[in-house]
Amino acid sequence: MPQIPDDLDAVAVRTWCSLALDALGSDREEIDAINVYPVADGDTGTNLYLTLESASQAVEAVFTGYGAETPETADVIRAMAHGALIGARGNSGTILSQLLRGMSEVLAEPEGEQDHAVLLRRALRTAATSAYRAVAHPVEGTMLTVATAAADAAESAGGGCAEVARAAYDGAREALRETPGQLAVLGRAGVVDAGGRGLVDVLAALVGALTGETPAAQGRGHGVLVEAADCAADPEEGGPAFEVIYLLEAEDEAVARLRTRLDALGESLVVVGGDGLWNVHVHVDDAGAAVEAGVEAGRPYRIRITHFAAAAVEAREQIQRAVVAVVPGAGLAELCSEAGATTVLARPGEPPASGELVDAIRRAHAREVVLLPNDADLRHTAAAAAEQMRTEGVRVALIPTRAAVQGIAALAVHEPERRFDEDVVAMTAAARTTRYAELAVAERQSWTSAGICQAGDVLGLIDGDVAVIGADVATTAETVLHRMLAAGGELVTLVVGEGVPDSVAEGLEAYVRERHLAVDTVVYAGGPQAAPLLIGVE
Repeated sequence: MPQIPDDLDAVAVRTWCSLALDALGSDREEIDAINVYPVADGDTGTNLYLTLESASQAVEAVFTGYGAETPETADVIRAMAHGALIGARGNSGTILSQLLRGMSEVLAEPEGEQDHAVLLRRALRTAATSAYRAVAHPVEGTMLTVATAAADAAESAGGGCAEVARAAYDGAREALRETPGQLAVLGRAGVVDAGGRGLVDVLAALVGALTGETPAAQGRGHGVLVEAADCAADPEEGGPAFEVIYLLEAEDEAVARLRTRLDALGESLVVVGGDGLWNVHVHVDDAGAAVEAGVEAGRPYRIRITHFAAAAVEAREQIQRAVVAVVPGAGLAELCSEAGATTVLARPGEPPASGELVDAIRRAHAREVVLLPNDADLRHTAAAAAEQMRTEGVRVALIPTRAAVQGIAALAVHEPERRFDEDVVAMTAAARTTRYAELAVAERQSWTSAGICQAGDVLGLIDGDVAVIGADVATTAETVLHRMLAAGGELVTLVVGEGVPDSVAEGLEAYVRERHLAVDTVVYAGGPQAAPLLIGVE
């Protein structure tokens, strides 16, 4: 495979990632503070940092895999781009991942070109062009403008790779100065674009990797005036309620259709990636519909749904307490987000790793966090995530919820104004007094605690054990509910999966109303989830 010139070799790329991560770590709070576009949720610096952190980790993994040998430069560059893609956070992080991917398309496949300055110029241009294409409705005065200015400056620069990098940095910095005059919301707030500000950090790190002299040494902000007095206010009134992000395995044709559908659903649409793997970012009012669109296009996973109203509070300052909940379906994710929780979507057959839970706890931006795993099998994973975050100074209480309905019960009694210990005790008590059940469809003949089931039978599991074997969802659910209410109860919670007829929930509500007069029933749409029906009895 052709090699990239030594000026931008594997070691230089590694140094670039390290310097960029350090710079964004130092400037994260400053960048968060000036985040007013596209939503004033105060997390642009954090999102850029997490995206670069994922890219840097991928690069380090390549070096580790090579042992004492120096990796192929192309392998390192591809790893950087892939790591950024799978770890991209928010609008700015998603665009940054596409910029790095665009650069990698040139630098990892130089096609015989050995002039490193020419390669870098071409890479910066490809990066800017591909980022524009990834954004459904590009806006000037943003990170895209800064990236284009960097490419323009690089193309007119003479000298070698280091000179090209410095020209790109200078061009980006000058473009950043102009952003308040290009985008009205920036001008009103008296700030530069937050995403563009972060990109200047990344380009400064590239200069440092190639010269050993990082321009950031000129002073915080790279000489660009920033007035960040309480800019991260509430989201603009009338804007979408949720930010939805997920990775997607899908073919190009399906992604083209997905872009059209998501563009009609919301705004700030960015779809980046290629070769069967994509990162999708959109702001919508109907988070469930955005996830369902991904399901129709391919296989979405690592789904993150953020409620902007909660994010606006976090933007102003680190909040005292937050709840992080693992949920089995997009419907419950939206419900819990509306209640103020940070959610992690559990995919059927693919439980979240401890790293995903750690990321969610960090996103909560709280000094105290209540963690609801909502799955008995996640006990050790959740404990590992809680322990890691405690080492970072976050007080984490793990409530061993074994099912989503127990998590809902705990969240219903959550009161952040109470003392932390009192809140945890109340939430734990609510979860513990909630019996849970779920329906599943048997995939094969097997022995169960209720007898032998055949493939296609509907299984009713109460507190984790098979208690009922039935022929259809409605009849089995009624039998399960009858057994659960025999021990008493005041509230029945039903979480109905996608594809289950409305008549099932209506029938169960009627059954409770007729047989148990003092018991209330609430019904939630779970969306796509593994179980057709979840039942809770408190």
